Amino acid sequence: MKKIKAAIVGGTGYTAGELIRILLYHPEVEISSVFSTSSVGEALYTAHRDLYGETDMVFSDSIGTPDVLFMCLGHGLSREFLTTHTISGNCRIIDLGNDFRVENKFNDRNFVYGLCELYHKEIENSISVANPGCFATAIQLGILPLLINKVISDDIHVHAITGSTGAGKKLTDTGHFSYRESNISVYKPFTHQHLDEINKTIWNLSGNGTQVNFVPVRGDFTRGIFASIYTKCSDSIEQLNYWYKEYYKSSPFVFVSDEPISLKEVINTNKCLIHIELHNEYIHITSIIDNLIKGACGQAVQNMNIMFSLEESAGLRLKSTAF
Repeated sequence: MKKIKAAIVGGTGYTAGELIRILLYHPEVEISSVFSTSSVGEALYTAHRDLYGETDMVFSDSIGTPDVLFMCLGHGLSREFLTTHTISGNCRIIDLGNDFRVENKFNDRNFVYGLCELYHKEIENSISVANPGCFATAIQLGILPLLINKVISDDIHVHAITGSTGAGKKLTDTGHFSYRESNISVYKPFTHQHLDEINKTIWNLSGNGTQVNFVPVRGDFTRGIFASIYTKCSDSIEQLNYWYKEYYKSSPFVFVSDEPISLKEVINTNKCLIHIELHNEYIHITSIIDNLIKGACGQAVQNMNIMFSLEESAGLRLKSTAF
């Protein structure tokens, strides 16, 4: 069977490096091009040292004619790339930036929001997908069963901590080791860019104007997101557990744990683990993912699998590093 030709744009960043690692061993995919304007002709392992000995591919200044194009560009740059490059109308596009998550139309393309556990059918029939943001993925997976069952009637409160890779590869003052090590800090409280896509999902499912009060936190570790979510709820813990487990029973990657969860259990995997408890009139939800995999490139590959009618978990059976 002919393999799917995949091209990657923005090939030197953290997300692209993880995407390359996954696609190299995907049984149905061949990487045809990794595009970079700054590293043309250099081996991929010069930017991604974990690929040394895995591939001799080099960065290219052309995407060729792929079957699927993954865009791993900085926020705001995907529209610019599509404006300045000719992409076949038959080529499927998966954008890992935030350009099309809310405003989803571009020329003759309509980008489906790629939250696999909510829009599976729409993704199946789409040629253009906007991959959700990492925080947005963890938070939405944590509250989807509540939205689907129409039980949210109050504000949703979220504190979520992320690793330093969430800030990208470019060095900044708050990404520097001397700042991050043995340190945590709040950033963009109540204003984080992922709120727009979260609010769009809430409005589409409930339309009740529920407000999400989101406080993001920088962690002193490299990867992963641990989201702590709570809202008022009058249902029993038995009913809530039933709704969560029923909603995710067909998902290959989202699991509802009866025991409390910890971040290392999902690192290096495409899994999301969820744990729920009831405290007086509040439901407390913990939701954890690897920000670079389920929160980015793993979810993008999952979207590709759905778009090409492959097994949804193809290339994504990855083991966590819990010790």
